Amino acid sequence: MAKRRSKTKPSWADVKEKLAEFDRPGLLDLIHDLYSANNDNRNFLHTRFGLGENVLRPYKKNIKYWVAPDVFINQEISVSKGKQAISDYKKAIGDPQGLAELMVFYCECVAHFSMEYGYADEPYFDALVRMFEHALKLQSELSADLQKSLLSRLESVCKISHNFGYGVGDDMDYLLGEYGERE
Repeated sequence: MAKRRSKTKPSWADVKEKLAEFDRPGLLDLIHDLYSANNDNRNFLHTRFGLGENVLRPYKKNIKYWVAPDVFINQEISVSKGKQAISDYKKAIGDPQGLAELMVFYCECVAHFSMEYGYADEPYFDALVRMFEHALKLQSELSADLQKSLLSRLESVCKISHNFGYGVGDDMDYLLGEYGERE
């Protein structure tokens, strides 16, 4: 008779216990299977180990896909899935420079998409302002050269955002005053 399973959901502790039973080749086979299973796992491992020319590329692709979709194929917009790409990168490596780049890229995608297609949705803009603030906070921890570059890009996003209504540009002006240096 098969062993009766617990009624609770398996946890990391359960997985960790099973992993302890693996030898090195078995563990490598398991990682290979995870690598082959889907792109997210591949991207995670490439990012974690710094493999490839541009580890940010797949994360940027996902951000753009979800927050600035192709309107001609009636693709849906998903702020949460766009933000998930940033979260996935953070879990893979969490490099502040790469994280700041992804946050600024997210803001640029949203601003340009809204400007180009007239997309105006209050929750979409709220998420933009929150990401703008996160990017400003994070960029202040980077080197002076990187700060200047990212801040310049965020100021461009702010300028574009004054065309949206909902107080988006005003909120960004306030945040720039709080966390950045306006020229």
